[in-house]
Amino acid sequence: MTNRQQQDEKPPSPPGWRVEGMPDGKGKPPTGWRSRIPFGRWFWLVFFALLAVNWIVTNAVLGPEPAIRVPYTDFITQLDAGNVDSVVSTGATIQGTFKEPVESPSDPSVVATGFTTERPTFAEDDLLQRLIANDVVVNAEAPNQPAPLWQQVVFGFGPTLLLLWLFFSFYRRAGQSLAGIGGLGSSRAKRYEQGSGRTTFADVAGIDEAEEELIEVVDFLRDPQKYTKLGAAIPRGALLSGAPGTGKTLLARAVAGEANVPFFSMAASEFIEMVVGVGASRVRDLFKQAKEAAPAIIFIDEIDSIGRARGGAVSFGGHDEREQTLNQILTEMDGFSGSEGVIVIAATNRPDVLDPALLRPGRFDRHVTVSPPDQVGRTAILGVHSRTVPLAADVSLADVASSTPGMVGADLRNLVNEAALMAARRGHDAVEMHDFSDALEKIVLGAERKIMMSHEDRELTAYHESGHALLGMLRPGADPVRKVSIIPRGRSLGVTLQSPEADRYSYSESYLRGRIIGALGGRAAEDLVFGTVTSGAESDLVQVSSIARSMVGRWGMSEVVGPLTVIPDDQAGQYPFSGPQVAQETQHLVDTEVRRIVDECYAEAKATLGEHRSRLDALAKALLDKETLDETEAYAVAGIDRETHQPL
Repeated sequence: MTNRQQQDEKPPSPPGWRVEGMPDGKGKPPTGWRSRIPFGRWFWLVFFALLAVNWIVTNAVLGPEPAIRVPYTDFITQLDAGNVDSVVSTGATIQGTFKEPVESPSDPSVVATGFTTERPTFAEDDLLQRLIANDVVVNAEAPNQPAPLWQQVVFGFGPTLLLLWLFFSFYRRAGQSLAGIGGLGSSRAKRYEQGSGRTTFADVAGIDEAEEELIEVVDFLRDPQKYTKLGAAIPRGALLSGAPGTGKTLLARAVAGEANVPFFSMAASEFIEMVVGVGASRVRDLFKQAKEAAPAIIFIDEIDSIGRARGGAVSFGGHDEREQTLNQILTEMDGFSGSEGVIVIAATNRPDVLDPALLRPGRFDRHVTVSPPDQVGRTAILGVHSRTVPLAADVSLADVASSTPGMVGADLRNLVNEAALMAARRGHDAVEMHDFSDALEKIVLGAERKIMMSHEDRELTAYHESGHALLGMLRPGADPVRKVSIIPRGRSLGVTLQSPEADRYSYSESYLRGRIIGALGGRAAEDLVFGTVTSGAESDLVQVSSIARSMVGRWGMSEVVGPLTVIPDDQAGQYPFSGPQVAQETQHLVDTEVRRIVDECYAEAKATLGEHRSRLDALAKALLDKETLDETEAYAVAGIDRETHQPL
């Protein structure tokens, strides 16, 4: 694929999609979902109930009696009527109780025996003598004297002590020590039980070789006596390695679903916490749970986050914690006798960085490589993901698969979903082939952008993309041109899409030179037609540099450098580079050979376009008129036979 760069810089699952832990497949939460609430549901119910009781006791039982505020004249009236029982005076403030309840002057609905009032400073009514005459108890106690000490202890600290007792009782029943408070030392693995909604091998497609490697694991979990009676021991662990999205996690779930055993799933990063020793504790707890539920499968995703090779230097902090966790995993797996019925499956994208102790026999005995699917596999994967998607009669999943080389299961699932969304937006009753084509363009190139381009920019882009397309059509053995467009997408102002008829697993020097020539076609067309070059060929030049440098420094396609590898895999296409024991003279030779290959390819590209200038002009004019040409239209406009790559 080549393009002209712009110069400026978990929803509910639809029916038929199986979700682990959903026993009926209808979106109902799995059994025991309340256990994920911290400390449990009943703990929090009791907690809030105790808070309510504490508040009621503090305010209603131990709090002061309600009192109403009355005018001093009303107080004198009640005193003369003999309705005052006792009073307490603090300065000019008089508090006390009535013998019979009295209505509040401000709110008649409030009736109370307690009262408070203010004695005017100018009053000369000999109040004390009148109180004594009416047999009113006059004392000097504080009006808000605290409750007795025993009441404060019982009602103030009682609920708190009861809460602490429940807290520690909860952890004692859970088998936790004080160091494990907060669940730090307990495993956080998700457990999926047997059920009709489990993932099986019917949900896995395109990775048949990996499935066959794990069939013995399934068979052992179903019928262990079949193997043990012959003295055979099932592998204690299986390591799934492969590129992201190839289906490693899905394959592990399918093994558990086929064997119909409990499945414990946990990401390796979840073992590590800020507290030292927590990772090892969680490993012990995870293996303990699995042994109690045996036969069972433990799945550890992205194990390279804790399983990296241990260094010889003294480590500290997070590195030491990671190594402790790894050591505990090694110890637990080494302690298997083979009769526990527990099998560990791990997944990683970087098997090369794992500690050798993990990979030795007795730990992860079986190494399963989950490779990207071939064209047949991609067709099968598209069939799995489109089971619930209505397809139109013109849809050929084989044709879709042929146009998606290099895509893995996750990419194909996203492609089907994008095509369905696009068909829904367009009001289609079924997903059509056009929807798949547009969805693929959106995923690979980005969504269309509505920008206004000048006539000069559109013409320059049209010739740029026509140069790519024409060289792809004329070069024997080149990947067929699938679509040419000058509609801006993402950062690209135009695109030429090429994909092989069948998957390629090795590349000849002729094919790679053709790739370089095709990538330089846009720049060559600009130079040939307009006598200038632009920054639109940025991504083309990056691709050209990477291919040419790999040809010389990795694949031995230069007679000067010879059959040597002087560029490490992770530095292909980069500069500067330094391989093992690479001299400065060798680096200079590589640079010289890369320049020679690119110059030869550019000269050939420009000469070929000059020889077929009329076809280049026809393609550019058609693009300016229609903006997008599909495979059939592009070859027809250029007048080139698609099968022979020869002009008609």
